[in-house]
Amino acid sequence: MPHPVTGVDHALILVEDLDASRDTYARLGFTTSPRGLHSAHMGTANHTIMLEDDYFELLGIVADTELNRPRRELLEGDGEGLRGVACRVDDAAAAAPELTALGIATQDLSDFSRPVELPDGPEGVAAFTTLQFHPDEAPVGMMFMCQHRTRDTVWVPELLSHANGAVGLAGIVATSDDPASMGERYARLFAAGAVTPIDGGVRVGTGERSAPILVLAPEALASAYPALDLTGLPRTAYAALKVRVRDVATAHALLERAGVAAARTPDGVAVAPKDASGVILEFVEAA
Repeated sequence: MPHPVTGVDHALILVEDLDASRDTYARLGFTTSPRGLHSAHMGTANHTIMLEDDYFELLGIVADTELNRPRRELLEGDGEGLRGVACRVDDAAAAAPELTALGIATQDLSDFSRPVELPDGPEGVAAFTTLQFHPDEAPVGMMFMCQHRTRDTVWVPELLSHANGAVGLAGIVATSDDPASMGERYARLFAAGAVTPIDGGVRVGTGERSAPILVLAPEALASAYPALDLTGLPRTAYAALKVRVRDVATAHALLERAGVAAARTPDGVAVAPKDASGVILEFVEAA
């Protein structure tokens, strides 16, 4: 049975105030999409930050529903932050039996959509089918599969240009007291999943043109970002989102002009969780 998961599609930052987070990420140099209101049963809305092969989204709750109750509880109990990873699949419905055959549990196949403001005037619709990994399969936060049924209304060319030069996701960082074991749990969720040791943890390859997942011991995370205030980092979320930019110096200069404190790292420059909706945001040079 083939493994249907071919990489990371996007990352999800769950935020307390969607408008405020939109403004925060605009100040960090990102072009954000107009607000998209999801199907009523979801009770959520988002702003996407589109990149060449992937993206991340700011997700906020706009109406209490049974479906979004776990996300409301996360916000109430541990605050905003990088809460989810969506994985690439061609056919979410077909993925369920394929993953079951591989011993990977799934649940909650669902269709949803949101309206999209298109540059040429008429409103479009972005439609998706998602399939959740069972919570026991996801080492951190929420992990699910996302099938895009309307790619042209998501990867809108006008949304791909960012003042900070962002072009793609460079990595998603989690922490664990046992990085090797957590890395193996992640690797089995991807067709090309492979674990490679790195200083202080492991790197999990997730597929071609796909962001890796980095699992670091807590002390290694602190060593990677020694100049940042990490007190706003939620305990139960991913720690950092790495974003590839064309030129780190240009991104750093933009942050300085915007009055955003940024610290140099071995790979680039990073912004503290308090200035990025609960996640360490690191800009690294595009290869």
